[in-house]
Amino acid sequence: MSFDSVADNHAFREKFGFPYALLCDTDKQLGIACGAAADQRAGYPSRITVVIGPDRVVRAVYPQVKPADHPQQVLDAL
Repeated sequence: MSFDSVADNHAFREKFGFPYALLCDTDKQLGIACGAAADQRAGYPSRITVVIGPDRVVRAVYPQVKPADHPQQVLDAL
């Protein structure tokens, strides 16, 4: 999820060939609620991950993400 526009996220998705849609939080409400941004003045959200199960229960929260190690951490949480 990013604060970028739908068009910008679509272009990013196409550029890198992601097979899924990217979430947009253009009003920054979700980013603020999840702690990825302090307030509306934030230019971009911090890199955090919230893993939500199919039952809508939060399974894991990673407040600091190292991109090289993180995919395996998330897979282990699932």
